[in-house]
Amino acid sequence: MVSPPAEVVIRRATPAEADLLSALAQRSKAHWGYSAEFMEACRSELRYEAPRIAANPVFVAETVAGVAGFYSIQPLSPSTVELDGLFVEPASIGKGLGRRLVEHARQTAVAAGATIMIIQGDPNAAPFYLAMGATPAGQCESQSIPGRLLPMFQIDLASG
Repeated sequence: MVSPPAEVVIRRATPAEADLLSALAQRSKAHWGYSAEFMEACRSELRYEAPRIAANPVFVAETVAGVAGFYSIQPLSPSTVELDGLFVEPASIGKGLGRRLVEHARQTAVAAGATIMIIQGDPNAAPFYLAMGATPAGQCESQSIPGRLLPMFQIDLASG
């Protein structure tokens, strides 16, 4: 695996970056070759609005070229969080940036007292999440595409 550039800084996203993060999420999802109709059906689910960014832990990976990826965590209970978004610029996919973001998300969740992280993943991202130590945790229906089942994963944060 190619390591991400050393000059990557992971920092808290600002509500003012809502449009930038929404556009990045769209580009990242489109990387997998989905049709225009599919992407339009996912548009609202991939929208990151300022209140969502202000209310939840959302962190960006920034390089000298700008924001190259981000993740969002949604607390579900005192011990459980959901990694409810992880998106990387298509040019940076496969270069270790996603791994750095997941590792940061783990640290953020543990610091908040969580012991479990659940993930609703895109089917194309399943090998990535498994490589990150996640275990399969069933399926759930897509919020955007009725009848489409998405893989669920779980990461035990207490085991390190």
